[in-house]
Amino acid sequence: MIILIKKKINTFNKSILVDGDKSISIRWALLASQALGKSRAYNLLRSEDVINTIKCLRTLGINIISKKTYHEINGCGLNNFNYKKNLKLNAGNSGTLGRLILGLLIHSPYKIKLMGDKSLSKRDFHRVIKPLKKFGAKFYPKSKKKLPLLISGSKFLKPIKYLENKGSAQCKSTIMLAALNTAGKTIIKAKKSRDHTEILFRHLKLPIKIKKTKNFDLIEIEGGKKFKGFNYKIPSDISSSAFFIVLTILSNNSNLTIKNVNINPSRTGVINILKKMNAKIKIKNKKKYKGEMIADISVKSTKNLKAINCPSNLNTSAIDEFLIIFLAASRAKGISYFKNLSELNQKESPRLKLGSKILNMIGVKTKLTHNSIKIYGRPNLNLTGSYIIKDYLKDHRIFMMTTIAALTLGGKWKIHNSESIKTSFPSFLKIIKKLGGKIN
Repeated sequence: MIILIKKKINTFNKSILVDGDKSISIRWALLASQALGKSRAYNLLRSEDVINTIKCLRTLGINIISKKTYHEINGCGLNNFNYKKNLKLNAGNSGTLGRLILGLLIHSPYKIKLMGDKSLSKRDFHRVIKPLKKFGAKFYPKSKKKLPLLISGSKFLKPIKYLENKGSAQCKSTIMLAALNTAGKTIIKAKKSRDHTEILFRHLKLPIKIKKTKNFDLIEIEGGKKFKGFNYKIPSDISSSAFFIVLTILSNNSNLTIKNVNINPSRTGVINILKKMNAKIKIKNKKKYKGEMIADISVKSTKNLKAINCPSNLNTSAIDEFLIIFLAASRAKGISYFKNLSELNQKESPRLKLGSKILNMIGVKTKLTHNSIKIYGRPNLNLTGSYIIKDYLKDHRIFMMTTIAALTLGGKWKIHNSESIKTSFPSFLKIIKKLGGKIN
């Protein structure tokens, strides 16, 4: 589907609630499938990524009840999936699901085929294949590093020691789920990345030890520990909230409060970066819920954004938000520099390349390398031309970034593949309209 935007958004003063956190929704479902007994989640994100997670677990024999206000999973414990021969699992667009579920399949007595959509089939799976092979899992074809893949497990799994040096939370979490299903002590030295899986392990009182250093976490997991079902009220997603934060910053005389957002420190890079750029953002009503920090985010329009030489140590905590950060930088005074971002091109689309291309299209100069970008800000940027956005592998974050650009910079926009938001944020356009955005 195609949307048309012909006018900037008017001034607004609103309070909103965005959809549930995608990372936590997927992790809740996968861990609930390994628990003994019933687990129930409220405000579970009803996006395609989470729906595909539920479909995969049902295919593996897990009983899941979906109601209007909650989802309930009846777990059968560790290594108790009901496997069948010639099983096929489809992760759709979700790298989180595709990579993490492999960690739960390392006991499979049969070969299981894992598939994904066009975008996911272009992404690197070697980062999880390598450690899972060390546990004892086998992959076919042996030299293949992308989906579709076949995995078969082993009855003779062994715990491992592994260095995860990419800062990939998905890789780290895959190893942790495999370790949970493997007797003995697994040790991971992991470069800093989002830590929702560790927090859930601690909440479930699973045997995990974490020693933090400046750049790495040393994680020890004693596998084979059974645990009971658990309930969870999923907080709102900060990655989804980021688009409305920047919408407000770049709009005229507007105010916005986003309620009950997960502000886990491993996810708040976008806030830290935008505040360094002089954005008017405040965190209010902070509280702790099952180990996660939750708060309301208050944002005001900001006319005097300044450029940033972005510290690389903020990259992993903002990795999913850089496209919308780039848009903010396009309106900042001065030259912004973002480096060590090759991981961006391992996402749903080559985001570093496409982000630069989109900025160039709207008249913003950039200098691009394989892992960095300089953005020459134009504080008075006001568009009057016509712009078409297509051929971006249906990346939901490209769609949302360009929608925010259209609503704040002007011009006439035709943006293809609006259905891409179903991946992570189905109510995105509904909230845009609530704020007064005119979309046809």
